[in-house]
Amino acid sequence: VQLQASGGGLVQSGGSLKLSCAASGRTLSSRAMGWFRQAPGKEREFVAAISWAGGSTYYADSVKGRFTISRDNAKNTVYLQMNSLEPGDTAVYYCATYNPYYSGSYYYSEYYDYWGQGTQVTVSS
Repeated sequence: VQLQASGGGLVQSGGSLKLSCAASGRTLSSRAMGWFRQAPGKEREFVAAISWAGGSTYYADSVKGRFTISRDNAKNTVYLQMNSLEPGDTAVYYCATYNPYYSGSYYYSEYYDYWGQGTQVTVSS
């Protein structure tokens, strides 16, 4: 599976961006998906996750109410709509496929197996 994240960029505080994560090589329809981010000097952290059918979503407290994760299985793509962006959201954002074999929490990166290359999001104040 190859994951290609896109949609990052430079935006002012309060602005919006929509990230996309397109998969090739294998269908994503049977996998839950997640977004993580990593800021300079910090550990990678969970942002959001979505179940394989899209019926359940999960968010970090820091983004709840501002970010929305969604998916289009027909397009093999997962999205992250980010609104009301803050300078603290500045990071490289990664998408990843959840591996159900581990039966672990969506919140932890060790339960994800395939990762995209990341897309930079920079929010200026």
